[in-house]
Amino acid sequence: MTEIYSGKRLKVELNRFTLPDGREKERVVVRPGNAAVMLPIEDDHCYLIRQYRFAIGEYIYEAPAGTLDPGEEPVETAHRELIEECGLAAAEMIPHGFIYTTPGFSDEQIYLFEARGLTPSHEYEPDDDEMIEVVRVPLAEVKAMCRDGRIADAKTIAIICRCLR
Repeated sequence: MTEIYSGKRLKVELNRFTLPDGREKERVVVRPGNAAVMLPIEDDHCYLIRQYRFAIGEYIYEAPAGTLDPGEEPVETAHRELIEECGLAAAEMIPHGFIYTTPGFSDEQIYLFEARGLTPSHEYEPDDDEMIEVVRVPLAEVKAMCRDGRIADAKTIAIICRCLR
């Protein structure tokens, strides 16, 4: 393994490996660290965020999410990020497994949670580099947003599919 880049948010490595059939190959692997995403549900509505994403140069609808801090369990991240991004605390975080975001070149796992028993949190403080608007959406509408492309974020589509089967 040769480290190509190491920064605050991710590492990039060049790896040599052997395929199951014995052939040797070389691939770049991106290691961004793991994350948690949650779908806050209250009655027949859920909360999404509308956030500006520099990499794509536009605002998109997303479920609140964030990267695990060192030593932090995914459920702890889910509780922390829900407060930071939506100003909501959850009495219950129901786990719905995890997804690999891009297994062709990354080892990132995002843990999926359904947040229930929501109450306002006084600890609300978004990160200074985040431009976020919290949006309350009827559950029927959020499904339509996935179908018609208004929600194009993969982790958000995954958590909606797992929570609203």
